[in-house]
Amino acid sequence: MALEEINYEVKYRDIKYPRLEFKSGELELILPFGEEPKDLLEKHRKWITKKKNFIKDCLKASDDEELEERNEKELREIVNYITDEISEDLNVNVNQVFFRKMRTKWASCSPKKNLTINTMMKYLPEKLIEYIIYHELAHLIEKKHNERFWGLIEERFKDVKSLEMSLFANWFLINSKKGGI
Repeated sequence: MALEEINYEVKYRDIKYPRLEFKSGELELILPFGEEPKDLLEKHRKWITKKKNFIKDCLKASDDEELEERNEKELREIVNYITDEISEDLNVNVNQVFFRKMRTKWASCSPKKNLTINTMMKYLPEKLIEYIIYHELAHLIEKKHNERFWGLIEERFKDVKSLEMSLFANWFLINSKKGGI
């Protein structure tokens, strides 16, 4: 992909290091004031092309996805039930579960054992909600995404690659149909 074929938006901020983001499926360059995008685009052209192709595959896969229509109360009930079940299975304790709209991730688990759930998960099938919660609670056993961590995940989910692809597909589907994340 030639540089002139890459569509992107530039945002200048008071930051030290530039970064590339694909949060919405479109490329954003976050640059320090005064920096030109050309060098960053050239340096990361292969990564950008690979990511663009991945997103295109996800969007194609999202054609087969249907969004769930549940309210936040229903989401809370599902999440609390699944969290209790997985906590017991993994022999971990969750301090509190919080719900809020998050711009860049489905969920997170803090060192204080608090689980934060993106309210946009209300559109996901229950299997993906379970996968996300299991993933986050597995971090209470292994913090890093290393071999041990993925081993824990694969004990319960043999189809990790397909689940991850489905999460990306749903992320972009929700972003396009529900007015952004």
